[in-house]
Amino acid sequence: DSSPGKRADMDTPRGDMDALYDLSQLLETGLDRETLAVLIGLTEQGVNPEALAAVVKELRRESAALRAAEAEAAEAEGGS
Repeated sequence: DSSPGKRADMDTPRGDMDALYDLSQLLETGLDRETLAVLIGLTEQGVNPEALAAVVKELRRESAALRAAEAEAAEAEGGS
């Protein structure tokens, strides 16, 4: 499998990946190990890290908006 996450796990020594994950946790990024590995793999393949950060932020905003809309719809259903 040549997916970016698998590639990052193979290219990045285990200790380095652990250190990057620990740093991610200290910075409270909210990234799990798999997502971090995928993002590292993409940057290793030449994807602009700032562009990736912008995409992650936008996906989080969209996800939060979707969850809020679903909660609102569930509340409206339960309240009728």
